[in-house]
This record gives sequence, structure tokens and C-alpha cells, in this order.
Amino acid sequence: MVYFALGTAISAYGCWVCFTTPLPENSLRDEFVKTDVEEGRIANSVTYQAKNVWCKIKLQSHYAQEEFQRRAGFWGYLMQIIYQTCGGAVILTDIVFWLVIVPFLSNSHLGLNMLMGCMHTVNAVFLIVDTLFNSLPFPWFRLAYFVQWSCLYAIFQWVLHACGFTWWPYPFLELNTPWAPLWYFSMAVVHIPCYGTYALIVKAKNSILPRLFPHDFVRSY
Repeated sequence: MVYFALGTAISAYGCWVCFTTPLPENSLRDEFVKTDVEEGRIANSVTYQAKNVWCKIKLQSHYAQEEFQRRAGFWGYLMQIIYQTCGGAVILTDIVFWLVIVPFLSNSHLGLNMLMGCMHTVNAVFLIVDTLFNSLPFPWFRLAYFVQWSCLYAIFQWVLHACGFTWWPYPFLELNTPWAPLWYFSMAVVHIPCYGTYALIVKAKNSILPRLFPHDFVRSY
């Protein structure tokens, strides 16, 4: 919800700025021409120095990534961090809900209802659909933000229980069971395949969509 709310707010602000303060056509054209000339020089230099085609492609991707980072700004980086955190969290929470809680713990711990089922299904559908249309990167090092988010969630639950709150949203978070260390270790390890699964979804998008829409698709770097 925070990710889509932030994306909607940033998009609305961008549209408002575009319509209220349009850039002069001449200066905008000059900027594009300057950028094209600089990119052309870089491309010529790379073509002259690089003998390997794969090396050339990697260098061009590096320049494109630098240009993307230069234009992103604070809100752009915040969008990336939340998006990459949500990618792993969606896989983790949905797997835990449908493969652990629903078959084994729905009656003893949670009163399963339609709202909970929709929350743990529609979130993945919405995020995957958004992934098909956006061009946000999904690098491996952003796994750290996903792990940090889970740690903050666990610490938040510990603080609540230290203040007298007794109910755990997930039973494997309970600290007064002999299996608690094993549960916590397992949940820490499972972060890697969950994040990797969504990284594969993004990689599949970058591989398949350019073939289906070669003139319209913008690759995620």
C-alpha cells in the first residue's frame, strides 16, 4: 500500500509539474542534442577501444545505469528501495501464509477469512503487474533492505510483547518455544530464495517482453 501510494503521489506530482511549468522547447532541444552528442562520443570511444561485443554492451549498460542514478533523486531511490523490499516480502509472506498457516495453523492460531486470503493473493498480483510495466532495477545487493525490513518487523513484535501484548501474528515468531532459534534461522535463510525468485521474475520480463514488444519495451537495468 505504501509503495503504490508513493508511486501515485510521485506520478501525480510529475504530471502537475509537467503541465504547470513546461520547459522551453529550445533549451530542451539543446539539452537532448548535447546528451546525444556526449553519448555518441562515448559510444564511438567504446567501439574503438573494445574488441569484444559483450564488453561493449556491458559498458553501455553501465553508462545507462549512471544516467538513471543521476536522474532518480531521493524519491526515485526511495521508490526503488520499497519496490525491491516488497518484491521479496510478497513472495515470503504469501508462501508462509498459503503453505504454512493455511494448511496447519489456520484453525488453531488464526481465524481465516476471505479478506486475509485476498490480502495474501492480490498483493502479489498487483506487484507483478506493476513489474511488467515499470523499468525499476532489481539488483542483488538490495536484498539487504529486505532483510532489514524483516528485522525491524521482528523487533517491533518483540517491543510489543515486552510492553505486555501477548498475541503473535505468526506463531513461529514466539520466543518461549524450544524451536524458536531454528524457526528464526530458517526464516532468515529463506529470504535468499524469496528475493531470488522475484529477481528471476524481473529477469524473465527483461528477456521476454523485448521480443514481444521490441519498439515499446524499456529494459530494467
